[in-house]
Amino acid sequence: MSQIDPIPVTLISDPGSLVPLDGDTALIRLSANSGHGHADGDTCVACAAQTDVRALLYNLLEEHRRDMRPAFSRVVVDASALADPSQVVEALTGKLPAQALRDHTVARMFYLAG
Repeated sequence: MSQIDPIPVTLISDPGSLVPLDGDTALIRLSANSGHGHADGDTCVACAAQTDVRALLYNLLEEHRRDMRPAFSRVVVDASALADPSQVVEALTGKLPAQALRDHTVARMFYLAG
């Protein structure tokens, strides 16, 4: 059984500093909130689902596995809309506890490159 190389994830937190994308790059954009009537930063289950980077990365893997998206060799996460992207960094560096099996899969398959 061959070992799969982990996929680098580049985090963009400054507006306007998106790196050039190519055909081998998957892009995830995290929104500040869903626009359904609360201030940015308020706790909201719907917004948390849209910014759970581990769930979104797992979904990329599943979409590829199901032939719903082409293969990718790197991921860019645009977190420039978030007031505080530290939760994204903590999720990608293993500082947040794993909540589901998908979190362990993401920890094995992705790493924070920049």
